[in-house]
Amino acid sequence: MDATTQVKEFLTSRRGRITPEQAGLPVFSGNRRVTGLRREEVALLAGVSVDYYVRLERGNLGGVSDTVLESLSRALQLDEVEHAHLFDLAHTQNAAPTARRRRLTNRVRPNVQRMLDAMSAPAFVRNGRSDFLAGNRLGRALYSPLFIDPIGTPNTARFAFLDPRARTFYPDWDQLASDLVAVLRTEAGRSPYDKGLTDLIGELSTRSDDFHVRWATHDVRAHRSGLKRIHHPVVGDLELTYEALDLNADTGLTFVVYGTLPDSASEQALELLAAWAATADAEERSAALVIDQDPSADMVRRFE
Repeated sequence: MDATTQVKEFLTSRRGRITPEQAGLPVFSGNRRVTGLRREEVALLAGVSVDYYVRLERGNLGGVSDTVLESLSRALQLDEVEHAHLFDLAHTQNAAPTARRRRLTNRVRPNVQRMLDAMSAPAFVRNGRSDFLAGNRLGRALYSPLFIDPIGTPNTARFAFLDPRARTFYPDWDQLASDLVAVLRTEAGRSPYDKGLTDLIGELSTRSDDFHVRWATHDVRAHRSGLKRIHHPVVGDLELTYEALDLNADTGLTFVVYGTLPDSASEQALELLAAWAATADAEERSAALVIDQDPSADMVRRFE
């Protein structure tokens, strides 16, 4: 994920979506060769020279002041997340080489796991590339399809784009897929040197046309709260609210908690899922105990 290319393509894509009318500029008769703003129009709106803006759009944000970035954000009508993304891209380019890598962690501390286990609602911890790093019993049960033959660490983006079961699991798959890509694009602006993220994006880009098309839009998004619909293979349809909270002591990790409306069908379905998860855990512990006492029992269980 070359930082220069990211800047170039992001600015070009944002310029291309704004019409002169939306920017409050006069429109003269005659054909325009671009559907969005011209470079000179963005320069005018941002209060910089055309040559300077051309340099920015070529991907060079080196030495650009926050004041210019603010003006550019207003000219391109960036929302809050896009604004932050532009600043992330600029700060990455302007940071010293030794400071460019965010000190990310994929280790979930025991105290965080205890917090997860103490919660009755589904909860889990993910990193910026959508790895499911830890969860409580109900969180793992909610996302049980992720744990069926996962490649490495269970990952919601890999599941969404590469597992055919995802389109049934997520009734709103199209919107969810776009949101996942936008979240990964946002993370790429913050952590362009994260090899795990680069590898994941490369894998999904080459194996999924749906991902490749969405990645090219350069949309960014923060997944902080909202509503998610799931069709679970055990309990059926669930409509869940969610809140995502950054773990300030663990850079790059996010704590996600789900809930339901009181006395709703989803609340009842979640109670059924909790009972199923408890039964499944008890059966697994019982099987593990039998195998521990008689290793040959594992061979019998495999062929049942």
